[in-house]
Amino acid sequence: MTQFPEHVWQIPDQRQSVLVKICGLTLVDNALECVEAGADIIGLVFFEKSPRHVSTAQAREIVRALPKGVPASGVFVDETFDTIMQTVSDCGLEIVQLHGAEPPELAERLSAQNLVVTKAFFAARPPKLCETEKYRSADFCLAEYGKGILPGGNAETWDYDQALDMAKKVRLMLAGGLTPENVADAVSRIRPHAADVSSGVEKAKGVKDISKVKAFIRAAKSVRLQP
Repeated sequence: MTQFPEHVWQIPDQRQSVLVKICGLTLVDNALECVEAGADIIGLVFFEKSPRHVSTAQAREIVRALPKGVPASGVFVDETFDTIMQTVSDCGLEIVQLHGAEPPELAERLSAQNLVVTKAFFAARPPKLCETEKYRSADFCLAEYGKGILPGGNAETWDYDQALDMAKKVRLMLAGGLTPENVADAVSRIRPHAADVSSGVEKAKGVKDISKVKAFIRAAKSVRLQP
């Protein structure tokens, strides 16, 4: 794994509960409410076709409002290195999530910039869940369904047991169809390092229902993991 300087967010390796990423935020106050509820990572979507897409100005405002120690993860789909790095610089992102068919070389170049890199793998399309070995520079390997119109989970649950092998080999982030009702069971079975949710805690696209966020975080972190 890449060694990061002190000013860059450090991934907790010794943890007793799963990290929770709340993704698809579009409003400053809503993002801060998620942090207050216990979110560890805030996700911002830079894919223009997504209903949760944020502009650079929106993202910058959200990131600047986040307290120290809560990083923002920018979600990109098949963007170029230069475009991603410009957005990172403009918005102050500490994590870059590659959610398309990006080559391993892109993940390596971003990792060399002292960024935390998340690479998505899919049960239903390439890159498949079994292809993590190609992306050794990725700090998180995100597992999700990948079936639907958009690159994300499209709110569809899937057989999370397909990610069991990944969890034994990489720092796994579990995603796709997670809700307050099913996350505890999924975390208990798969034992991921992190759980990622967007539509499962929404009251409108890009706006989170804080009661659902609290329930999700409470359920996810109720599962005690081995340090």
